[in-house]
Amino acid sequence: MTDTTPLPAAVEDDHFGAIQVELTGERGETIVVSGERIPRVVLTRAPGATVDDHIAIGTRDPRHLTLTVDGEEATIKPGKGKLRRRSYRVDVRCAGTSYRLVPDSIPSSRLIRDGKRIGDFSSGGDRRVLAEWREGAAVEPLDAAIAYTLAAAFGTGGQPMWMMLVEAVSELLP
Repeated sequence: MTDTTPLPAAVEDDHFGAIQVELTGERGETIVVSGERIPRVVLTRAPGATVDDHIAIGTRDPRHLTLTVDGEEATIKPGKGKLRRRSYRVDVRCAGTSYRLVPDSIPSSRLIRDGKRIGDFSSGGDRRVLAEWREGAAVEPLDAAIAYTLAAAFGTGGQPMWMMLVEAVSELLP
């Protein structure tokens, strides 16, 4: 049997240098984000959870997800991902800090830390994440570790509701 695990995706962050994003397990049940200057983050999907192939980690159900940062558990609550763009948000609570990754255009999402926007991210679902930190934002290693994990696991961006409705209606027309 050959190993079909993809090689880690390496990205170069302007603030934190080389960051590795790795998808592991037979069915991609774990995403590991690491780097020399950021804490190691592991996001794991529970065995037996129903897998949605449109999501890198396979589910948006928080009951089937475990998030750890340097071995310490954090709370993760993805939105349901329905019609509205905002429903694709992902909330994390870690070390007393609240994070939200929420789509703000078709290709990208913004990272909000304790209510303040600190960066913009894009990822096409291939584990490669592009980050653009906001000028003047005091970005911490934990911010980068969480953001890269969420962008890689859930993707970024989302269509506006009106565009999704147009597509749904066009599907129904002969």
